[in-house]
Amino acid sequence: MEEAGAPHFPFPYQPYPIQEQFMQALYGALEHGKVGIFESPTGTGKSLSLICGALSWLRDHEEKRRQEADRLLQGDGGTSLSISTTTSSSAEPDWITDFVQKKAERDFVSKLKSCEDDEAVKLLQLSKDPQEGELNNPEEELIVAEYESDDESKTKNKFCGGDDDDEDDLVEEHITKIYYCSRTHSQLAQFVHEVQKSPFSQDISLVPLGSRQNMCVNEEVRRLGSVQRINDRCMEMQKNKHVEGGKRKRGASKAVCPYVGAQGLQTLRDTVLGAVRDIEQLLSLARETRSCPYYATRLAIPPAQLVVLPYQTVLHEGTRRASGVQLKGQVLIIDEAHNLSDVLSCIHSSELTGAQLCRAHSQLAQYSERYRSRLKAKNLMYIKQILFVVERLVRVLGGKLIFPSLCLPATELLTINNFLFKAQIDNINLFKVQGLPNRDTLSVPLSLSPVESPPGQQGAAEDRELAASPMMQVEGFFMALTNANTDGRVVLHTQGSVAVSSMKFLLLNPAVHFAQVLKDCRAVIIAGGTMQPVSDFKQELLFSAGVGAERIIEFSCGHVIPPENILPIVLCSGPSGQELEFTFQNRDTPHMMEETGRVLSNLCNVVPGGVVCFFPSYDYSRRILDNWEASGVLARLSSKKKIFQEPKKANQVEKVLNEFSHIAFWKASLLFSVVGGKMSEGINFSDELGRCIVMVGMPYPNIKSPELKEKMAYLDKNLPHSGGRSPGQALIENLCMKAVNQSIGRAIRHREDYACIVLCDRRYSRPATLAKLPDWIRAHTHTHTSFGPAFASLRRAVSHPTVIGSPIGRRIIGLG
Repeated sequence: MEEAGAPHFPFPYQPYPIQEQFMQALYGALEHGKVGIFESPTGTGKSLSLICGALSWLRDHEEKRRQEADRLLQGDGGTSLSISTTTSSSAEPDWITDFVQKKAERDFVSKLKSCEDDEAVKLLQLSKDPQEGELNNPEEELIVAEYESDDESKTKNKFCGGDDDDEDDLVEEHITKIYYCSRTHSQLAQFVHEVQKSPFSQDISLVPLGSRQNMCVNEEVRRLGSVQRINDRCMEMQKNKHVEGGKRKRGASKAVCPYVGAQGLQTLRDTVLGAVRDIEQLLSLARETRSCPYYATRLAIPPAQLVVLPYQTVLHEGTRRASGVQLKGQVLIIDEAHNLSDVLSCIHSSELTGAQLCRAHSQLAQYSERYRSRLKAKNLMYIKQILFVVERLVRVLGGKLIFPSLCLPATELLTINNFLFKAQIDNINLFKVQGLPNRDTLSVPLSLSPVESPPGQQGAAEDRELAASPMMQVEGFFMALTNANTDGRVVLHTQGSVAVSSMKFLLLNPAVHFAQVLKDCRAVIIAGGTMQPVSDFKQELLFSAGVGAERIIEFSCGHVIPPENILPIVLCSGPSGQELEFTFQNRDTPHMMEETGRVLSNLCNVVPGGVVCFFPSYDYSRRILDNWEASGVLARLSSKKKIFQEPKKANQVEKVLNEFSHIAFWKASLLFSVVGGKMSEGINFSDELGRCIVMVGMPYPNIKSPELKEKMAYLDKNLPHSGGRSPGQALIENLCMKAVNQSIGRAIRHREDYACIVLCDRRYSRPATLAKLPDWIRAHTHTHTSFGPAFASLRRAVSHPTVIGSPIGRRIIGLG
């Protein structure tokens, strides 16, 4: 019987107990403003649990606000009515009437704001005269003064649809909403499809956000290909009018985008809010109505209840501002967040090559000369400062701007301050110059200006025309250098010539950029299929960002499969007794490689369906397969299963996966893959595709990497030591086990699925390492010091009468 006062969770089917627990915990986290770490294995309906739990809370929250608004309005003696009636009966001139009405509206909204009454504000806006909320001239093209870089970041986004006299108009408030973000557009589309299947599909206003590259419907712009050139061309088409001599003129060389009409955008905005659509469905609608979905979705953010967007748009402050995303008092759900720390570091890191610097200097110098008469003296001074800084950066790489230079191969790692001193730009205010190349200061986007390449870097005329400007990368690097000295490092790589040499800003403290998100949001939910290990994650991202332990809650649920559907084994030795420990020193020995081949041959003898074998790196995969080919192991394996190998090139992955998927359902197949490769994340090896997952060795990262060394040193200095290990050592272990957990989690994707997981390395048997496995795997893991008992456990599943009836036993012998 449902407990009195307990929240009700509409669900498309009878939820599993773990889904009910998940939704209850999620509801409580949102209600009490917590930072929640939620782990739910793939196949347990995580997306639906997130949707139904979060939207149930939003439904109840809005109802409470609506009741509070009603009480406030009733107690106010009909103030809202007096706003619309008293002024209309006045005999005063129109401008006085307008002033009085606007003042009354502002006073009333201020009163509601003091009670945090978002719903009443929304009701007031909807009760206004419809004409007031419209743009002054529906036929006028929308002017968008925005410029963004490759990653849709860096600067603000303005919509100007009327005259300056309208500044006193009531700005549309952002209602309480949920922001949901994930890593890729395909994952976001999948989430939207889950919303469409949920009981909330008819009642929720959902807005999907994406980059111009994903959402542009203007074929002339889309065919430009690169993200930056699409951004630049879009901006040029929006700035179709410019002011010169105090008069508005239409530039002769500038085209107007036919999809950015104010009336069309408003109509598409309302349509977006009326039904749940993913980006592909939205693009089809936009082409039919000839309206821009990129800008229409941004106009739809304030009244939307659920906004679906990529990581970059919400985790980068500049991109949030540009997109109109406001996190203050809102709920943020970050899905697929097992690598959140790495994502934050990547988003806020920046890299420049010598070729980009030389080209940026050449373009900006030509631009300055060509448009000197149209630039103010102050802006011209800033351009000269940028030219100076770029020239100094080239010299840091050992080169000169006029002629190509040679330099000795080397790697140097510097603090931010030391880098600024080395480049002799420590006296330049980078905060002032970093935004100049992409603001309205410049009349023409640099990447679209007819400028030439620097000496020594000219290519074909067509290549020069299609190449995008590197100014956004330059600005991104300037922005990175404004971080605190302790929060980042600059890595200089010189590689023979300046053109291929590079400088990279490495962010060491991602918490500094996550802190504002945590502070602004009412609640933040960090969710994933495998979030383990979480202790160091909390220390690096949450505690370091100022979040107290009392605000953090953790929830981890088991899998929906019965215990007999999974058989995890730690294998410490092979069939001949050779100990399995794939350290850097002994993993390349012939004995170790041959023993691994014997292990795999035995497994392929008894496991039907697909076997996926993960190696720690592409390089080791190549070496061990070469050994097996020479020794005949590969021939023996191919006689039992059709062999596939993960390609290095991304454009070949889908072809290999499709062939493997097709054959695995008809013939036993073996796929060689790589941890951290194209098939270790986001790929489902369900059912016959992955009846056995084999992990060869432990995929530790390269500890000789300068970037990793510096990260370890930073953690050792700034984080507390615990458990007899330094934070740097813990980082190495955690990076390894997160990669392992992602790989072995590719199997068992639904309730009826089943699989074996074989961890081939005795180091997995260490208690500290076992503790980093997901709970639902660790609870059933058995360690075998010799191969015989491990192999016998599989054979018993085949032959023992009491096990025959279990799903895994029945299917292994081919009866189910």
